Amino acid sequence: MPATEQTLLQRAQRGDQNAFAQLYQQSVGRVYAIAWRLLANRARAEEAVQETFLRVWQQLPGFRGESAFSSWLHRLAVGTSIDLWRKDKGLRLEDGESLPELGYCPAEQGEQQQQLESAIQRLPAQARAVFVLYALEGYPHQEIATLMNIAEGSSKAHYHRARQLLQEYLNEH
Repeated sequence: MPATEQTLLQRAQRGDQNAFAQLYQQSVGRVYAIAWRLLANRARAEEAVQETFLRVWQQLPGFRGESAFSSWLHRLAVGTSIDLWRKDKGLRLEDGESLPELGYCPAEQGEQQQQLESAIQRLPAQARAVFVLYALEGYPHQEIATLMNIAEGSSKAHYHRARQLLQEYLNEH
């Protein structure tokens, strides 16, 4: 019988690397999806995943379970991705790089989903980050503003600009 997440967490908090590896395997897809959507660059998304799980390992002994592990991990992934985004605002797809399969994405699959993912990746960096955080991750504009060091009004403006650009792109295709 596979170990439950709670059991794995307890073992990992005591330094069990095998338990941590199992938590990693269960969560890496979600963390990569968050990083990819925010950074739009495979290498930087992979770097964000590595940095996120390094932070998880370092901070896991202090995790008290006041929220679900998945919620805590999600916040670390977003924070790490935003930190990397701040370092190099505006990374785009590398030459020849295509969008990865997002089979773990809960949204509808198919051509329409691929067009939407492609359109999101074409947004300007700040508009993309705000759109992903607000529309896909559910963050309020006030929190987005704090995370990105921008005014709340700027967050709203970037979101509306992103929606406008997405609509234009999707109408073309």
